[in-house]
Amino acid sequence: MREAGVDVLLLSLGADMPWLIGYEAMPLERITMLVLPADDDATLVVPALEAPRVAHDARLFSLRPWSESEDPIAVIADLVGSRVEMGISDRTWATSLLALQHALPGRRFRPASAVTSALRSVKDPGEIAALRAAGAAADRVADALLGGEIQLIGRREADVSEEIGRRLIAEGHNKVNFAIVGSGPNSASPHHEPGERVIGVGEPVVCDFGGTLRLGDTVGYCSDTTRTVVTGEPDPLFAELYAVLESAQEVAVEGAMIGTTCEAVDALGRDLISRAGFGDGFIHRIGHGIGIEEHETPYLVAGNTTPLQPGHAFSVEPGIYLAGRFGARIEDIVVATEGGPLRCNVSDRGLHVVEA
Repeated sequence: MREAGVDVLLLSLGADMPWLIGYEAMPLERITMLVLPADDDATLVVPALEAPRVAHDARLFSLRPWSESEDPIAVIADLVGSRVEMGISDRTWATSLLALQHALPGRRFRPASAVTSALRSVKDPGEIAALRAAGAAADRVADALLGGEIQLIGRREADVSEEIGRRLIAEGHNKVNFAIVGSGPNSASPHHEPGERVIGVGEPVVCDFGGTLRLGDTVGYCSDTTRTVVTGEPDPLFAELYAVLESAQEVAVEGAMIGTTCEAVDALGRDLISRAGFGDGFIHRIGHGIGIEEHETPYLVAGNTTPLQPGHAFSVEPGIYLAGRFGARIEDIVVATEGGPLRCNVSDRGLHVVEA
């Protein structure tokens, strides 16, 4: 905080507070905020009716419950005191920020991520173990998909999505974050919302899914993987597209070495896809960081010159999408380590024909 010139962090919704103290605020109108000065101890300001949920560790922070008859903004302002430079959670509700700005005139606010992102993006061994456990659980669902255990033909995309979600929970996830299922022409929409479309024969199906898994009493860490299958003999152009995609994903993962910039990893996969003639079909970055949140720093995208550090965890997920026809994506979570890139997903990446 001192290096960044931040006098006090004000952490509410989002991942920063649970990362620091293990408590996640309920996303309600009653404000919860960790007030963390650079020169004093931290205080968790929390609604009195939610205080029993807090696993209070007095070594980390003081607890300040507020009653229904109190103004929590005034309580927070009093704890801030005369400090000027504020770092506030990136996902704090606008109503809370506006109220704090009114109560603390003349102060300067900036995103708390100016302090926390660089720290949170480097995972320690315990966090890497949590990501690997989440990845292994998601792999077991992916294996069921690739092995034909999840019926596709004749089912609605929404039904397949629901089954993938149930399987994530059965494999140990505490929460399903998303389960994208895009079939036929919908496979060319990267963030397709699974709907009423019934999956037919000979179609590609993109399945992108993940959730949050907790090990014991720890804060949960996320999984995120994508596998693409076909429900019969693939179109020759799709088979060609998929072979290019598989090579691009492999090249990008292998190139995700410590010291390589984020944009260079993106370029490795993108250049291969472009040379094969599918460059216009790769319409998103090649990856995003992952941890407590599904998407966090570092982002593997053109313009991000941040070099990979040991402990950086991120997706590598190139995709090729031909609008109105079909698309495909392959995604693994990878950790940069001294020994090279470590995949948290190991399910097969080849094109599987699933006729169930």
